[in-house]
Amino acid sequence: MTRDPAADPLVPGTVAPELVRALTGRGETVATAESLTAGLAAATIAGVPGASLVLRGGLIVYATELKARLAAVPRSMLDEHGPVSPEAGRALAVGARKRCGADWGIGLTGVAGPAEQDGHPAGTVFLGLAGGHSSKVVRLRLHGTRWQIRRAAVAAALAALLETASSPSSGSSGSGGGRPAGTDGAADAL
Repeated sequence: MTRDPAADPLVPGTVAPELVRALTGRGETVATAESLTAGLAAATIAGVPGASLVLRGGLIVYATELKARLAAVPRSMLDEHGPVSPEAGRALAVGARKRCGADWGIGLTGVAGPAEQDGHPAGTVFLGLAGGHSSKVVRLRLHGTRWQIRRAAVAAALAALLETASSPSSGSSGSGGGRPAGTDGAADAL
């Protein structure tokens, strides 16, 4: 089977098409606030035809001060817990959802490597999801090059949102559970 040369190169290996279909069917939208992935999650969703029905937008908050300024992460939280923390991942998801007026928010922060950051080894990622009146965060432990870690974080985020949003009781509550696909079991719900 040959790949369509017009297909978006970011989409293969992710559940982006399924996520766009599921959110479209539910009449729901998504927004992202991304640090280590620098917009890659939003770009991957945008690579799916019909994404304009579900993707509200994304915030690239690579710099710590932009996490506070653009995604409304409390500065005191960043000072206390740092930009690579479960608290930051959750707050990024909530901030993306609120700032962009979406039903769902994805927050991604972590260390792509090759060196550790603030005591966190390369491959440490905190994935936040927010919907309705609840949110959750998952710690991922990924391996590979910077690109592989960033791509795996996006794949895990989209899979986690698909699972959560597809839960019969979700109703944009963000209350689904489970581990994101593509993490080889290296995920902890926090």
